[in-house]
Amino acid sequence: QVQLVQSGGGLVQPGGSLRLSCAASGSIFSLNVMGWYRQAPGKQRELIATITSSRSTNYGDSVKGRFTISRDNAKNTVYLQMNSLEPEDTAVYYCNLVQGISAYWGQGTQVTVST
Repeated sequence: QVQLVQSGGGLVQPGGSLRLSCAASGSIFSLNVMGWYRQAPGKQRELIATITSSRSTNYGDSVKGRFTISRDNAKNTVYLQMNSLEPEDTAVYYCNLVQGISAYWGQGTQVTVST
């Protein structure tokens, strides 16, 4: 089994920054893809970014140039650095790990961008 535990998030003013972390534990394959998604009220879950074990990245159009995904393979941890945050970034953020035919999700963390 695999467990994903998220940390970070909270309330930030427009233009501010936040960093999310997600630590994976359990039976982790050396080859996997980790990523971040978000879901705002009344909207579908949206891809933010993914990163492979070899650190190849992919970003959703709405966050390109503002958010950066990274990972520490030794710690099985993925990070999301969020800069220039906008009210439209307000959502519950979820980390994700895909390995083999299985997908796992973190518990979710609220990010609120507001004055």
